Amino acid sequence: MFTGFMVNTWIVATVVAVVAGTVGFFVVLRGSSFAAHAVPNAAFAGAAGANLIGASSVGGLLVFAIAGALGISFLSRRGRRDVATALAMVMMLALGALFLSFSNEYASETYSLLFGEVLGVSSSDLLPTAVLAVVAVVAVVLFWRLFLLTSIDPELADVRGVRTSRVELGFLVIVAVVTSMSVPVVGALLIFTLMIGPPAAARSFAADPFVAVLLAVCFSLATVWTAIALSYLTTMPIGFFVGALGATFYLAGRAHAVWSGKRVRAASTPLEKTLRSSMR
Repeated sequence: MFTGFMVNTWIVATVVAVVAGTVGFFVVLRGSSFAAHAVPNAAFAGAAGANLIGASSVGGLLVFAIAGALGISFLSRRGRRDVATALAMVMMLALGALFLSFSNEYASETYSLLFGEVLGVSSSDLLPTAVLAVVAVVAVVLFWRLFLLTSIDPELADVRGVRTSRVELGFLVIVAVVTSMSVPVVGALLIFTLMIGPPAAARSFAADPFVAVLLAVCFSLATVWTAIALSYLTTMPIGFFVGALGATFYLAGRAHAVWSGKRVRAASTPLEKTLRSSMR
């Protein structure tokens, strides 16, 4: 399990989990779950197009993921955000289906792009994944306080002269970068699970943002490590275990909130209350 080709699997999956937990915290905090689902689908189309013309799949992923993020940001300024996100997602899925229809490897390519090939990661995937991971984490660290302010109290951010639309665009670009590094490993659908389930659970357990991020990373690591081990031992698809474990962590977080008398409500959890008081 820890020799041969599996070494690359453990390394890349660990990197993906750390970044997904870090960025996913803000995805949940900002209520951007739908956008976090749409951007990987945009990346899916980019990888399909790159495969069709024989170009780098990572390059295709990055270009289309950023294009999807820009499209969502642009359309959201002129209409409802959920409608803009849905339109961007279906357009990119349509392009992905079109690109794959011209390929001789339709079924296998579709499966790998949607659900990843974490058990077949090559050494050439390590460096691009690591570089994009560093870029995403550094960006979150640099804009940490700005992301917190615009997530918790957009009105206060506007009063302080913060361009919330630009911050939202920057955050979507970070999500696009995370998507680009993750889709080849865990797939377009499973990165969504890692960026939502574990961070949402962490938000229920911790009131301090730093602790919540650390918990989100720990939960994401536990999810991917356990999923890899179970998939290796049972030969069952890793996607099933990632999805099931992500949902389990989320349900555990909800159960903890109810048990402790802290029912999770929009903008009224202990985490939000702590952040609001620190930002004022």
